[in-house]
Amino acid sequence: MGSRRKQRRLLEVAATDRTFEPRELDGEQVLEGKCIHCQRKLALRADGTPINGATLEHIVPKNHGGTDDLENLAIACARCNSEKGLRHDHKRPDDPKLREVIERLQERRSKRLRR
Repeated sequence: MGSRRKQRRLLEVAATDRTFEPRELDGEQVLEGKCIHCQRKLALRADGTPINGATLEHIVPKNHGGTDDLENLAIACARCNSEKGLRHDHKRPDDPKLREVIERLQERRSKRLRR
């Protein structure tokens, strides 16, 4: 996914996530919300550029058929996203730990969904 497309997608995901709200940060208007995993504060500039390590999280990993659809995307800090990828994304699709992580993230995403 190209940089501009990724920035646009981050903004789209933030718009559907109730934890993301407009704020002023160092004199700049940003969207501030929380990592889907650890609840760390994350921010995006108005053009979608991540300020402090915000990344797109694929709830169902792409290598397991996960898509770029909004329902499968969340915003995570780079540390948590990388850790999930290293610990779980390589596992078989029916692995109990991977299924548990996916189900937990789907539930969190659902609860945070702004309609």
